[in-house]
Amino acid sequence: MLDASANTALESKQAKFERLVAQEPFKGIHAILKSLSPDREALYEGVNAATSYEDLLARLGYTVVVTRQIHVQDCYSRTGPAGGIKTVLPYHDIPTHSSLPTLVNYDSSVTTTIKSSAFFNQMLLKLKAQMNGKA
Repeated sequence: MLDASANTALESKQAKFERLVAQEPFKGIHAILKSLSPDREALYEGVNAATSYEDLLARLGYTVVVTRQIHVQDCYSRTGPAGGIKTVLPYHDIPTHSSLPTLVNYDSSVTTTIKSSAFFNQMLLKLKAQMNGKA
């Protein structure tokens, strides 16, 4: 059992995570995290312990399916249990003019592209650096 001072430190780290992930630079990964789990403490713990984006998804109970390309408009027609897609996250990074969609599926998998995975991996590393006061 944690003592009161340890609990306060954990809460402040959790609060820092919530504040950082809600900021504009992390908008894309924030949307993904909200779609994966409503348990904010589990999200914090997963982000804090993860060594990569794929590792984070695995820690949250998801397998990663990498595909060459995702046609976002087609995916919307497949949302729902019958189509297998729970959530379509059509993130567009304006500075790089890149479309980086992610699909959260009913079978506890996340479908992404190599480019999206690399982008969100970098975003995760920047988030972790700020969480640890290294940025």
